[in-house]
Amino acid sequence: MEKLKPGETLEIRLNSGEPLHNVPRSLAEHGYTVEMRGPERIDQPEGIHRIRVTK
Repeated sequence: MEKLKPGETLEIRLNSGEPLHNVPRSLAEHGYTVEMRGPERIDQPEGIHRIRVTK
Protein backbone atom coordinates (compact mmCIF):
# COMPACT_ATOMS: atom_id res chain seq x y z
CA MET A 1 0.00 0.00 0.00
CA GLU A 2 2.76 2.43 0.87
CA LYS A 3 4.24 2.07 -2.63
CA LEU A 4 1.07 3.28 -4.36
CA LYS A 5 1.52 6.62 -6.06
CA PRO A 6 -1.21 9.26 -5.92
CA GLY A 7 -3.99 8.28 -8.32
CA GLU A 8 -2.99 4.60 -8.49
CA THR A 9 -5.61 1.97 -7.76
CA LEU A 10 -5.36 -1.45 -6.14
CA GLU A 11 -8.04 -4.13 -5.87
CA ILE A 12 -8.08 -6.15 -2.66
CA ARG A 13 -9.93 -9.38 -1.89
CA LEU A 14 -11.23 -9.75 1.66
CA ASN A 15 -13.17 -12.35 3.60
CA SER A 16 -16.56 -11.19 4.80
CA GLY A 17 -16.98 -10.33 8.46
CA GLU A 18 -14.30 -8.59 10.48
CA PRO A 19 -11.75 -8.04 7.65
CA LEU A 20 -14.43 -6.53 5.42
CA HIS A 21 -15.38 -4.14 8.21
CA ASN A 22 -11.94 -3.21 9.55
CA VAL A 23 -9.67 -3.00 6.50
CA PRO A 24 -11.71 -0.43 4.50
CA ARG A 25 -12.23 1.69 7.62
CA SER A 26 -8.52 1.67 8.41
CA LEU A 27 -7.56 2.53 4.83
CA ALA A 28 -10.01 5.44 4.77
CA GLU A 29 -8.55 6.72 8.06
CA HIS A 30 -5.14 6.74 6.35
CA GLY A 31 -6.39 8.86 3.45
CA TYR A 32 -7.19 6.24 0.83
CA THR A 33 -10.41 6.29 -1.19
CA VAL A 34 -12.22 2.98 -0.78
CA GLU A 35 -14.85 1.72 -3.20
CA MET A 36 -16.77 -1.37 -2.14
CA ARG A 37 -17.16 -3.71 -5.12
CA GLY A 38 -19.29 -6.42 -3.49
CA PRO A 39 -19.04 -10.19 -3.27
CA GLU A 40 -17.17 -12.08 -5.97
CA ARG A 41 -20.07 -14.49 -6.28
CA ILE A 42 -23.64 -13.28 -5.98
CA ASP A 43 -24.72 -16.69 -4.69
CA GLN A 44 -22.17 -16.41 -1.82
CA PRO A 45 -22.67 -12.98 -0.19
CA GLU A 46 -20.75 -14.14 2.89
CA GLY A 47 -17.72 -15.23 0.85
CA ILE A 48 -14.88 -13.22 -0.63
CA HIS A 49 -15.51 -9.53 -1.34
CA ARG A 50 -13.55 -7.08 -3.48
CA ILE A 51 -12.72 -3.50 -2.66
CA ARG A 52 -10.94 -0.96 -4.84
CA VAL A 53 -8.49 1.37 -3.12
CA THR A 54 -7.11 4.57 -4.62
CA LYS A 55 -4.33 6.64 -3.10
